[in-house]
Amino acid sequence: MSFYEKFSEVKNLPFEDLFQAVSSRDVEKVLQKERLTEDDYFILLSPIAEEYLEEMAQKAHRLTIQHFGKTMQLYLPLYLSDYCVNICKYCSFSFNNDFPRRRLTMSEIDKESQIIAEMGIKHIILLSGESKQHSSVDYLKESLEILKKYFSSISIEIQPLDQVEYEELFKQGIDGLTVYQEVYNEEIYRDIHVAGPKKDFIYRLDTPERGARAGIRSINIGALLGMDAWRKESFITGLHASYLQNNYLESEVGVSFPRMRPHAGSFQPKVNVSDKNLVQALLATRLFLPRAGINISTRETPEFRDHIIPLGVTKMSAASSTVVGGYSEPDVTQSQFEISDDRSVDEIKTLLRRKGYQPVVKDWQLI
Repeated sequence: MSFYEKFSEVKNLPFEDLFQAVSSRDVEKVLQKERLTEDDYFILLSPIAEEYLEEMAQKAHRLTIQHFGKTMQLYLPLYLSDYCVNICKYCSFSFNNDFPRRRLTMSEIDKESQIIAEMGIKHIILLSGESKQHSSVDYLKESLEILKKYFSSISIEIQPLDQVEYEELFKQGIDGLTVYQEVYNEEIYRDIHVAGPKKDFIYRLDTPERGARAGIRSINIGALLGMDAWRKESFITGLHASYLQNNYLESEVGVSFPRMRPHAGSFQPKVNVSDKNLVQALLATRLFLPRAGINISTRETPEFRDHIIPLGVTKMSAASSTVVGGYSEPDVTQSQFEISDDRSVDEIKTLLRRKGYQPVVKDWQLI
């Protein structure tokens, strides 16, 4: 079984007409419920539900406190390589973008790790361009021997792998997997992924399941908002997360809400996703999936991140670099995308405490 079967049932629905048909009374009924169905989730993503964001926010806050307490997991990304074999219209790392490529050596990984560890962070996510040659399983396994000296939880966001490869990495200490489908519209997906293995929509869609079957503890998904109608994209992302929760009970499932950010190249988002739109997507997802982690990265502005802390977010990055080797040499090469919030880890901790939240830098230990 695959989520593609569920996806196929909904992908051609007349989303715009169905969203417009939702009434105020429909939204009010949903807000009275304790547990939401897929139809209820759809209703909360509708245009008319924008009038109920305050009620949604209050309920989302209560549910988040109930399931997670007033805590916020902090993490940092560590970029290992910017080599990529794909040509993708929206990404700075795309094969056709001409800039000096780099892959960290083991000594450079150690140096980057020391700097991150000195910030007090124990959870990291390893990222790379999608190249099995430059970010191979063997390279990652060698890197992990260094990284495990510094960090208690290590996730990956790299090219999709086969289940047996995830099993190898899980045995070596990888406990989290992030993979964004980018866009759930197959036609747009084919258009923006011009060449390379990433063109295989279904293989990428099935990636979270291969990771879960391999034993990986934490699975995080998301759509890159701006590629297609955000209400539809958010709805299908939520269905995907719900499917994973129901079918892979031993894995924690999380959802991210990345929006398009400036990058190398001329690609422009098809859809403008406003702050209000993003808040609605986040709130609806929290009400539909009260046990799911929700992540907001430094793609977003400090002001926006400050305001959404009570609305359902459970994980935040801080002091992030999207450059390979960017913690020790921040200007050495091309970033994958521009960040908006460059505050330090200590500044984010201070902010959270001021709002009554406990910043968590370690809640999992590799053994």
